[in-house]
Amino acid sequence: MTRALAMISGGLDSILAAKLVKNQGVEVIGICFKSYFFGPENAKRMCAQIDIPLEVVDFSKEHFEMVKKPKHGHGKNMNPCIDCHAMMMKYSGELLKKFNADFIITGEVLNQRPMSQNRSALDIVKKESGFSDKILRPLCAKNLKPTDMEISGLIDREKLLNITGRGRQVQMKLADEWGIKDYPSPAGGCKLTEPNYSLRLRDLVDHQEIIDASELDMLKLGRHFRNSEKCKIIVARTGEESELMKKYLNEEDILFIPTNYTGALVIVRGDYEEDDLILAARIAARYSKGREMDEVEVKYGKNNTAFTKKLIVVPAKDKELEKIMINLK
Repeated sequence: MTRALAMISGGLDSILAAKLVKNQGVEVIGICFKSYFFGPENAKRMCAQIDIPLEVVDFSKEHFEMVKKPKHGHGKNMNPCIDCHAMMMKYSGELLKKFNADFIITGEVLNQRPMSQNRSALDIVKKESGFSDKILRPLCAKNLKPTDMEISGLIDREKLLNITGRGRQVQMKLADEWGIKDYPSPAGGCKLTEPNYSLRLRDLVDHQEIIDASELDMLKLGRHFRNSEKCKIIVARTGEESELMKKYLNEEDILFIPTNYTGALVIVRGDYEEDDLILAARIAARYSKGREMDEVEVKYGKNNTAFTKKLIVVPAKDKELEKIMINLK
């Protein structure tokens, strides 16, 4: 029996591509990739809707190294889509032998994304994957040259599609016909496509050589300020966020809390100077119930230690903070 590995992103296109091939009597196994920037949750949900098994591949460390300096550059944000797709195809190709599979399915659609899914980009991805003769793009196959799988009869080309462009009408109609009701929006899934997250990640990569997973998770939370080259200040926006951030603290983090007012958790991370500590205290005062006071006492200390040190400061002003916030202007 013919068997294929379907690269499942968790979006609609990839699951439609898998279903289209499954409908030809091919046994389909889903392959999903887990990194610091996207996970398998949507893919699990999508595979359940068309009743195919899913293999999750964690390539976080190698993927992050590629994200820092992708051969073909980043997209609008920190998303290196061409290099990312090629890396996924390479991993999928290496799994063909393990699963005794004949080829790889992807949900790419010609010209759906102007930078990463034009004809040239699709060709680059195929070539750099190392498995160019094993890749089938069922949703737009009729817009491309026939693959070895079609020529040899493993797949009936006439039953494949010729979708092109950014429209979603054909895909949504197919989803309705096949009973696929629960699927995410096209923009969701990857943190690297989010402008604010990308700004924070770029700042972190530019200022720090060694970065661990907890620091990448911390980028998803709070307000981030860059006051100096080696030091960053992070502020929780809500009490719930404060609790989430505590999971990602390290022993060297300095924490700030107003003594007499409720307020947000403030963290100083990195090689700090006295000016950084004073600013962090002023930020803690700003994001507290004492923000309108002339002076606020703020206690601070290293994570998991008693806060024995104190500063009396003037709460920071919003215009002052706008200049150092790592955020969209």
